[in-house]
Amino acid sequence: MFDARLRPLIDPPLNAIGRRLAAAGVSANALTLAGFAVGLLAIPLLAAGAYGGALAAILVNRLADGLDGAVARIAGASDFGGYLDIVCDFLFYAGVVFGFVLAASENRLPGAFLLFAFIGTGSSFLAFAALAGKRGLESRARGAKSFYYLGGLTEGAETIALFVALCLFPGAFGPLAWIFGAACWVTTLARMLEAKRLLKRPAS
Repeated sequence: MFDARLRPLIDPPLNAIGRRLAAAGVSANALTLAGFAVGLLAIPLLAAGAYGGALAAILVNRLADGLDGAVARIAGASDFGGYLDIVCDFLFYAGVVFGFVLAASENRLPGAFLLFAFIGTGSSFLAFAALAGKRGLESRARGAKSFYYLGGLTEGAETIALFVALCLFPGAFGPLAWIFGAACWVTTLARMLEAKRLLKRPAS
């Protein structure tokens, strides 16, 4: 919901750092993989109850996710880079929830519901992106991307806000997971309706 509004604020500093990294020979894919590796550290840290360390790993991962896009825009984006970025993102999101499930037995049911909801948002997003690419549809509301980004109530910014809140208030995992999971299903339904509207148009 807020991703498109945040782009004008976060892109300038990310692009400035991205130019320096690209000039130093750092590739977008290297940043993606390094950020993913750090992000995965959140799983054992969450399982151990080290929520401060897990929050740091999550924030480093998100910074790397922003910088890999900035470097790609400067050095030249690739289809594989876009593919790698989205695969790592979705695995990271699921991994954080898995870490909270490992942290406390009472997190199992709400965690399973949240992962179930993530499947809805992820599949509705990626399935449309594949067909949008086939039809040549484009959207730059969230910056230059390798494929079409279909928005919704719960996007990247909202998901990271959830993870930050969960690390700061781990005892609230249950209610926050149920609420956010329900919001994810609203996003999935809205995306399906939008996809129906856009894909009913004759292909050009």
